[in-house]
Amino acid sequence: MDAVFSNFDEYLKAFGLTIGLFVVSGIASLVLGTILAVFRVGPVSVLNKAAAVYVTMFRNTPLLMIFVFIFIAMPVMGYNFKVVEDIEIAGYNVSAFFFRACLALTLYTSAFVCEAMRSGVNAVPLGQAEAGRAIGLTFAQSMNLVILPQAVRAVIPPMTSVLIALAKNTSVAAAFGLAEATATMRGFTNDNADQRIGIFLAFAVGYIIVVEVISLVSYGIERKVKVAR
Repeated sequence: MDAVFSNFDEYLKAFGLTIGLFVVSGIASLVLGTILAVFRVGPVSVLNKAAAVYVTMFRNTPLLMIFVFIFIAMPVMGYNFKVVEDIEIAGYNVSAFFFRACLALTLYTSAFVCEAMRSGVNAVPLGQAEAGRAIGLTFAQSMNLVILPQAVRAVIPPMTSVLIALAKNTSVAAAFGLAEATATMRGFTNDNADQRIGIFLAFAVGYIIVVEVISLVSYGIERKVKVAR
């Protein structure tokens, strides 16, 4: 593991980028996926069908193909997302490559978030929605105040699985120029072939820590929800 310890700053930067991809894509996926879930259970037929088409298309498209389309096809079509590089956050300029990777991960993961959230909504007794309508709540108010808060209780376990899959899916970005954990591990291995086992173990431990943190946070949220219930 000398190669890792002697370049530990690169090791930390690699996992920092991996975590950055996960956090940004995770938040965006939760927002977009929840909106899609609301459309799928909503009364507007056009939105319902549009959301169903989106989910069917992206759930059945390999993530690698989405990356290829966004990183290769879209620039040819004139969409290179260079405008995001003018955005500065905490002293750092956003990379167009980072934005493209987050976009690909979000488009893919939001479809799974939608289905997980929809299963949670379907787990809420129908009488809850009827009670909301009985007291004069609109569909949006009923979803926001009655249905979604209860659906969260049922959706935490499957949502945790989706987010863990997202954390592992960030490795696909290694093939498209982002020096995240998998790409850095490959670079370390190429430069230090005699230490490949130690390098692999070091990065495997890093991924395990990331996944365990996600699991522990999910477990903590689930316990708080049960106590509140």
